[in-house]
Amino acid sequence: MNEERYVAAIEISSSKIIASVGKMHADGRLDIIATEQERGVESVRYGIIQNLEETSMRITRVLDRLQLKPAIAPRVISSVFVGLSGRSLRSIRTEVELSLPDDTEINDPILKQMHDQAMNTAIDSSLEVVDAIPRVYYVGKSETRSPKGAVGNHIRAVFDLIVCRPELRRNLTRTLDDKIGISVCGFVVTALSTAQVILTSEQKRLGCMLLDMGAETTTVSIYKDGGLRYFATLPLGGRNITRDITSLNVLEERAEEIKITMGNAVARDTASTLNMNGIRMADVSNLIVARSEEIVANIIEQLKYAGMKDKDLPAGIVCIGGGMRLNGMIELLERQIDLPVRKGMLPNYIRIDDLKATSAEVLQVASVLYSGAVDTDIQCLETPGAQDLPVTGEGNETEDNGEQEYQRPAKRKKSGGGMWGKFHKRISEIFSGEGEDDSDLLE
Repeated sequence: MNEERYVAAIEISSSKIIASVGKMHADGRLDIIATEQERGVESVRYGIIQNLEETSMRITRVLDRLQLKPAIAPRVISSVFVGLSGRSLRSIRTEVELSLPDDTEINDPILKQMHDQAMNTAIDSSLEVVDAIPRVYYVGKSETRSPKGAVGNHIRAVFDLIVCRPELRRNLTRTLDDKIGISVCGFVVTALSTAQVILTSEQKRLGCMLLDMGAETTTVSIYKDGGLRYFATLPLGGRNITRDITSLNVLEERAEEIKITMGNAVARDTASTLNMNGIRMADVSNLIVARSEEIVANIIEQLKYAGMKDKDLPAGIVCIGGGMRLNGMIELLERQIDLPVRKGMLPNYIRIDDLKATSAEVLQVASVLYSGAVDTDIQCLETPGAQDLPVTGEGNETEDNGEQEYQRPAKRKKSGGGMWGKFHKRISEIFSGEGEDDSDLLE
């Protein structure tokens, strides 16, 4: 990496749509310079887009506001990395082996061939492989995690295939690329990118669990001996608790407020004496505690599915996600499992420059940003040059009105179509001083 680059990413879930732009420095630092989000996305269920039209309108509104931020304008967002998360995401173990001529030195082409073979593993037709994570290699009879340079005539590898339902990626592509007209430059499994950013190599070697509790799903990733050992997504999250509270004849928005401000995952004696607007807090507490205990029990059960016990994870549990905002959730985990539990935080090399954004809000999308930036050399923002500026009058001179109008570079084939194309036309009017009314940002 020889120069600063701008990268953009978007995370789409049932609780919110959040998009961020970051500046990647040559020394590996990432500055989150702008973030926008929109909450309450009913058109997305368990991570899968159900209504393409409504979701595309919401995404466009988020990108509209992001594009107008001073830290970005007049640059143009031309592509985004997209975080993958959802109920169907999980891991499947598979093995790949190759026979080689005697005394063959293992090199990158051989390892790539094995990775490609793993990616093409035949699996259930209702699923597709989105990534293949090597767990361990065997060169001859020797076990290694760094096979490059080893010599032998046979190599075998154990991979964890990350799989999901095909519509997860397909609907994201149809919404972003086809309807909005913005290019998807890469899909990033959010749980893997988050682990890459917030878990240390020591934690991964010792053994730890990364727990991401969202609105409708909870993702469990278990690491041991330096690599991924288990990955699953549970169809349970913070919204289950909220909807339980609605059984007390309150709207979901009010139920969410009660849960966050007064709820606790651990039973408290004081709740039995409180009454608020006709709602007995003892009833609220019973609902929250019961559902929280169910979620925690399912989380702990994943250790059994992974073939592990508490003692196999001495580095404990690292928690992230909006569902962990519930008071007492970490305490409940600590009570139910004999492991240290803490909240995950962004590392020092990822800095948030947008004062309106918090670390907890941007943690996942920042992880997607960072993974996309370090794994590729893609530039997600384009700066309109002189050739992109319209010319007027005789002699091809531009109007001297103190501001320059620009058009989006012609690199993107869909730049003129879709809601995003309309937005860029509107941006040009703003910079040229035309069209003072913002009411037609979305047509």
